Parts: sequence; C-alpha cells; structure tokens
Amino acid sequence: MNNILLELKNISYKYKNNLILNKVNLKIKSGEKIALLGKSGSGKTTLISVLNGSIKPTEGEVKLFNKSFEELDRKQKRKITTIWQDLRLIEDLSAEQNVNCGLLAENNFYFAFKNLLNISSFKKAHKYMQLCKLHNSIYDKKINKLSGGQKQRVAIARSLIQGSNILLADEPFNNLDPKLITTIKNLLLENVDKNNTKSTKTTLVALHRLDLLNDFDKVIGIRDGKIFFNIKRTNLKKLHLDKIY
Repeated sequence: MNNILLELKNISYKYKNNLILNKVNLKIKSGEKIALLGKSGSGKTTLISVLNGSIKPTEGEVKLFNKSFEELDRKQKRKITTIWQDLRLIEDLSAEQNVNCGLLAENNFYFAFKNLLNISSFKKAHKYMQLCKLHNSIYDKKINKLSGGQKQRVAIARSLIQGSNILLADEPFNNLDPKLITTIKNLLLENVDKNNTKSTKTTLVALHRLDLLNDFDKVIGIRDGKIFFNIKRTNLKKLHLDKIY
C-alpha cells in the first residue's frame, strides 16, 4: 500500500535569479515525524512553502495524496496546516478569535462574520489554548497586547485546532521557555493526546536546535537549497551535520 502523502519531484525554485531550491526530491510518508535541519538561509522556509503549496516551484512537481496541487480541491488542500515562523496572526483580533480562524476553512462566511463580531462559540478554541498553556486571562486580549511567547502559542493553537493530516512548522519553539518547549513539542508529535482532541499524524518541523531532535524519527539536512541527507534520527552522526553547518 502506498502511504506517501507528500512528494517533491526534481523541485527547483528561483527568486530574482537566485536558486533557492535545487533539484529537491522528497517523499513524506503517513505518520512520519521529521526534523528539518539547516543554517539560516539554507532553504528550510522555502521548502515548507513549496510543500504546502503557497509557493509554486520554478521546476518540478509537488504531489499531495498522489495528485498535483492543481488537481486538488479545497477540502484536500486543508489537509496541510502550517505554523509559520512569522506567525501570521491578525493583530486587531483577540487571541481566541485568532485561534478560531483555524476553523474558517471548514465553515462558511456566516461563521467568519460571527467570529469578527465576537459572538462565535470559543469553547473549542479555549480547549486548544489550554493545551498550549495559555491562561484564560489573555483569551479576549488583542494580539498586539501579548508577549512573544503567548503569540507563538496562539499560532500553534490555531494550527492544531484544524486537525489536519499533515503539519508543517517553521521554528515553532521560538520565544518559548524550556518547559513550554517540551509541552509544545509533545503536542506537535503526539498522534493522540490525553484530552481526546484531533491530532496531526504526520509532522515536519524546521529546527535549529539539535537538542530537540529526540522523539523525531527522521532527520533531513538541507544546505544551499539541496538535501544532503534524509535518514533515521538514530543514524544521525557528526559527519552528517558537518555537511550542512
């Protein structure tokens, strides 16, 4: 049985004549927990943007569920969720409204309108905010009133509430203290959590900290837009890291 969810075939991406990704081939299978390693500017963010369809490659093909992105309908595209490094929160909305925005893809315009008017039900949003250790005192606060760590967790809660099949995350542990990093990493990598909420089964996380690699089962190393290794975490050696750092 073919359990490949996402596949990149000979992907290259140019921006202003700069080659950001160079002939990348990658297969992501159902249930994999993948850490993506590389220096700043190595192509990690661009790779994530190609994987979720927000950037169209200059060359090559991206396939999700064995279909090209052009063939996918809206429901299929919702199977991928992304936690962006720049968070992409709506500053003028409250924390709970931002989390509820994760439900917009599966709801209609009326839901979106109620969310803006602050009359939506936030019961589900609060559940995920609690999982991310957000105190109820900040639920109705505007994003621009929150700390960096609080904003980070709002963005994570917004992604988790979607219950997608595939989660892509670009440096999701920024602004978090060690205890919170452990909590959030467990949330991102668990198949089913103790609170019986939906959980992502397949995860790819871009990291810069090697001490966070435990619990991932695969490691991909990227440098100058090329994948230098794609191996089991238990096989990772210094010689692999020397190739990308």
